[in-house]
Amino acid sequence: MVTLFGYGITTRAIAERFGDCRIYDDKFSAVTFDNRRGNEFLASELFNPDKSVLEVTSPGIPPSHPLIQKAKHLISEYDFFAADMPYSIWVTGTNGKTTTTDMIGHLLKERGAVTGGNIGTPLANLDANAPLWVLETSSFTLHYTTIAAPNIYIVLPITPDHISWHGSFEAYEEAKLKPLTMMREGEVVILPAKYADRPTQAMKIPYESAEDLADYFGIETHKIRFKEPFLTDALMALGVTKILFDEVDYDRINAYEIGKHRLEAFTDAKGRLWINDSKATNADATIAALKGMAEKKIHLILGGDDKGAALEGLFVYMKNLDVTVYAIGANLARLEELAAAYGIPLVRCETLQNAVSKIDAVHNTKSVALLSPAAASLDQFTSYAERGEEFLQFVRDLS
Repeated sequence: MVTLFGYGITTRAIAERFGDCRIYDDKFSAVTFDNRRGNEFLASELFNPDKSVLEVTSPGIPPSHPLIQKAKHLISEYDFFAADMPYSIWVTGTNGKTTTTDMIGHLLKERGAVTGGNIGTPLANLDANAPLWVLETSSFTLHYTTIAAPNIYIVLPITPDHISWHGSFEAYEEAKLKPLTMMREGEVVILPAKYADRPTQAMKIPYESAEDLADYFGIETHKIRFKEPFLTDALMALGVTKILFDEVDYDRINAYEIGKHRLEAFTDAKGRLWINDSKATNADATIAALKGMAEKKIHLILGGDDKGAALEGLFVYMKNLDVTVYAIGANLARLEELAAAYGIPLVRCETLQNAVSKIDAVHNTKSVALLSPAAASLDQFTSYAERGEEFLQFVRDLS
């Protein structure tokens, strides 16, 4: 019998597919059973490591949790499927994982590739007969992975994030780079040049910029319709097809549509520009969103659960912009302190709806209103997607 920690998307899919699992979760208070699949649901405190032979954890459960501390045979979802995993391409980094993964899946769809991992589809629900798996891979999953390894590993730039979960930026960084030690000769890793000296048997393709990637793979960037922050994502995706099939399909990459909640621009009934960048859950993503807006007055909605990450760099960047911050969420007080320290105008809003209302009073056709929170959403919303949808609706409701 397999033991599962947490009853989230990952472990729920394993329990549903295989059955005969014993599942421990903090939200369970009584022992219950799923007679259809033979699964047993128990409170976390009932876990007895001496009666378990294999534990698979939900990636979001932190190392400090008592379940993790007690486990003797702990593996990740990726390890659980390692023996049956087809040729796989993993994508990690701090920003751009979802877009890059989705772009690779788009380019390789006709060759039978499927996408999953952190992008939304757990490995238990992926087609085991597909020739290629393209997996968005989080630092949480990588922390617990000790067996599985990618055939091609895409490492986007790594900047501070999830500090409270990992304990430090260094630990977060090490989790992202961990697969290098498990990769073999004949496999390929594309990684920031600062990590080029990291030991691995895989072939390394280091880069510092989009131009480096374009030069290495012989890609003509003027034929690609995307600009940063999406140009690097497109070059990574095209680099994968160059490695695998020696092809660069400009028409196919240009047909790709950026997903919702990532620099999603729209105008309201008064012709004013609003941008939904709810997926920007850290400072670097917000800085990327602000690039190219230097000539405009910017009304920026910031705030949420910043996960302990440093925000000073964002405020240093904003000093050279005409920007007013509309602060919401759990880290509002911290944003107020930083705004005062760096001389950035700030309006205390507390909620997203209040922020939209206050921006509505001063926004015009020459300014831009940007939701790019530099923080996670779970303090006030169920996900960044819900936060983005709420933002869209609040703007639509403006009279």
